[in-house]
Amino acid sequence: MTSVMWFRRDLRLADNPALRAAADDGPVLPLFVLDDRLWGPAGPSRRAYLAASLRSLDASLRQRHAGLAVVHGDPVEQVVAAARAAGAGAVHLAADYGPYGSARDEAVEKALADAGIDLVRTGSPYAVAPGRVTNGSGDPYKVFTPFSKAWADHGWRAPVDAPSGGSWLTLEDLRGKDGAGPLHPVDVPDVDLPEGLALPEAGEAAALRQWESFLDDLDAYDEQRNDPGKDATSRMSVHLKYGEVHPRTLLAELGQRRSAGARSYRSELAWREFYADVLAQKPETAREYLRPEFARMTYDRPGEDYDAWCEGRTGFPIVDAGMRQLRATGWMHNRVRMIVASFLVKDLHLEWQHGARHFMRWLVDGDLASNQHGWQWTAGCGTDAAPYFRVFNPTSQGKKFDPRGTYVRRWVEELADPQQVPDPHEPDAETRDLVGYPHPLVDHKAERQESLDRWQAIR
Repeated sequence: MTSVMWFRRDLRLADNPALRAAADDGPVLPLFVLDDRLWGPAGPSRRAYLAASLRSLDASLRQRHAGLAVVHGDPVEQVVAAARAAGAGAVHLAADYGPYGSARDEAVEKALADAGIDLVRTGSPYAVAPGRVTNGSGDPYKVFTPFSKAWADHGWRAPVDAPSGGSWLTLEDLRGKDGAGPLHPVDVPDVDLPEGLALPEAGEAAALRQWESFLDDLDAYDEQRNDPGKDATSRMSVHLKYGEVHPRTLLAELGQRRSAGARSYRSELAWREFYADVLAQKPETAREYLRPEFARMTYDRPGEDYDAWCEGRTGFPIVDAGMRQLRATGWMHNRVRMIVASFLVKDLHLEWQHGARHFMRWLVDGDLASNQHGWQWTAGCGTDAAPYFRVFNPTSQGKKFDPRGTYVRRWVEELADPQQVPDPHEPDAETRDLVGYPHPLVDHKAERQESLDRWQAIR
């Protein structure tokens, strides 16, 4: 019996249980659906990276005499049409736990059932699927630390190899078959990047190379990961986002190491899975406050201050460095993400959703669960939230985490010259005028007090 493998957030061959299950059924049609509901809001970074990752997957499949069938349109219509055209008894996929993805898959499952075709879910983008880790009462965890302990105790399966044999179908094999329906095959789109935006290499092979490179420096990760001036983080988030590598593959290697760096990195993977679990349990928190009392706080409307934040013109060097790094690379160091988020919410008094949307437009690793709940953490309204009265001082944060000014000098061109700018974190007014760098957008001390006053009003 033939089957369809519907790729989504699992753009790889190795450690792909759904693909293995499909290959065990017989000839496989590898399928990807370009869905306007996902493509439209993605922004240039994710669109371009996805296109590159699809081309890489297609090249890997062609080595197996297949190729990726890319179609465009409504997933319900396109998946059913592809399955009928292939004479498939089943459509295989990895389960999606996101708000849109889970609803989409339920609709596809119903349509396939009406056509006498099974939808088979095998695995997920996570080491432990959302909903699996619960407390003694069977309820989901609300804070990270007990979740992470239970998550580690639950454990995960070992990685599986890519299918070694099997046979494959292409859209060309299906042309002219009765019952194909309204299939809309397309080429992988070409995406023009905005000037100055450069993205990392995409694909499964690139992901594994990046992981191997990071492992050489893993032992220093715990000590150096908060310094944005050092290349001390894994840069694996984008590869995990698109499933070019599975977290099980990373965890298998981490399990063989006992360093503080390995423990710290495993904790970061646990955070990713925790936020996915929270979003799966409370899908409304993709847009709404996890702690609804914060919706009652007084917020300002986005205006010129918001534009200055987006463009890296706030006059606070560490904030501007982060926002310029985002526009240049589609990525931002995690410590800096917290600093710029705090500035938007607590210095500019804007709701977190404005910043979250901007991040999702430009981040190449933009993951809905991690992004939205990371923002809510900083805004004080999410899980494990930092107490609202802990307002990041962007100047002292810059000095603490970028002590040599390496990060700021790299991304804020006006402050790059140490002879002109001895202190890149706190240049004086004369220096700012000399090099053409903006004066501070706000008085941090005054805005900190304003934030605390607004918070007191809803307590």
